[in-house]
Amino acid sequence: MDVHAVLPPRGRDYRLDLLRGFANWAIFLDHIPNNAVNWITQKNFGFSDAADLFVFISGYTASFVYARIMLERGFVIGGTRLIKRAWQIYVAHVMLFVIYIAEIGYLSQRYHDPNLQNEFNVAGFMQNPAATLYQGLILAFKPVNMDVLPLYIALMVVYPLVLWMMLRRLNTTLLLSFLLYLAARHFGWNLPAYPGGTWYFNPFCWQFLFVFGGWFALGGAGESISFIRSRTFLMLGAAYLLFALVMTLAGRIPELGHAMPAGLYDAFNPNDKTNLAPYRVLHFVVLAFFVTRFLPKDWAGLQWPVFRPMIKCGQQSLEVFCSGVFLAVIAHLVLVEVSDSIWMQIVVSAIGIALMTALAYYRSWSKKVDKAPAKASPSPAPAE
Repeated sequence: MDVHAVLPPRGRDYRLDLLRGFANWAIFLDHIPNNAVNWITQKNFGFSDAADLFVFISGYTASFVYARIMLERGFVIGGTRLIKRAWQIYVAHVMLFVIYIAEIGYLSQRYHDPNLQNEFNVAGFMQNPAATLYQGLILAFKPVNMDVLPLYIALMVVYPLVLWMMLRRLNTTLLLSFLLYLAARHFGWNLPAYPGGTWYFNPFCWQFLFVFGGWFALGGAGESISFIRSRTFLMLGAAYLLFALVMTLAGRIPELGHAMPAGLYDAFNPNDKTNLAPYRVLHFVVLAFFVTRFLPKDWAGLQWPVFRPMIKCGQQSLEVFCSGVFLAVIAHLVLVEVSDSIWMQIVVSAIGIALMTALAYYRSWSKKVDKAPAKASPSPAPAE
């Protein structure tokens, strides 16, 4: 194989675990409506948010893991391992889908709140369960807050071919991905959703962040390191992050928004998340380059105890993400039915993160137990 990519060194990169854990926590907090605690998440301070980070790291990890398999064992084995992972994510999505609908249906009846079904987009299932279930299985129907995993599945299914191309023509593949992104935005390409509309995360646009993560993992960051470390990038990148901060706060603080020129304000508000606005892509690229510059892989802080829960959640990302979607519904119901005070918002947020972290530690322990060699049985005593 004529390889033109540079594989990362073997061994776990705890930066990825830390950032993925942060993304899972932030997604959980952002999924709780009217929750003041989600002001600590990145969506309030720039154009990109935890979803961008999740998709980027997923592309980085897929390339980091399966490119090596593809090189060492061949395209077929590497590609089928990718498809196997996509299947595992699909199974997790289907299980979450069923539990999620059952959860909302039960809670809406238990608290006599039929609006809960409309709020989380599951009322159609209650009216026509057979058709809606079928559409859910083919990823066309998605309740509220369940859009990320279908995007992840779709991208993983086509990624074997993309990864094969990246190993041969790294920069060309990224360029083709970017052209597809531009074409999708220009021509309005998207996948249909059920019962109407299109996918909330347009896969033809969001694929660029996934591929960008792969490009980053396979040597793209190394090729750009001189620019990343340059004074020019430092100044221009910092200026853009500051601009993004001001424009994002303008969209959340009416007094600041009214002080902005209307044309400037309207260009960035509302933030186009569905089709991944170019200013959103640029914001995330700058953040990724800044992390590369200021957070080295051997940073001693990655061993600090304070970061261990977040790193553990990043290492058990799929289970933690799914539990976060489930817990966000319960947290929202508590705020609606019990109290929406600031203290209750803090309590439900903290309990949710604690439960997600406990699950991560349990899954980590469980996997170690499964992999541990069985103890040797004592030899039977010789017959007299």
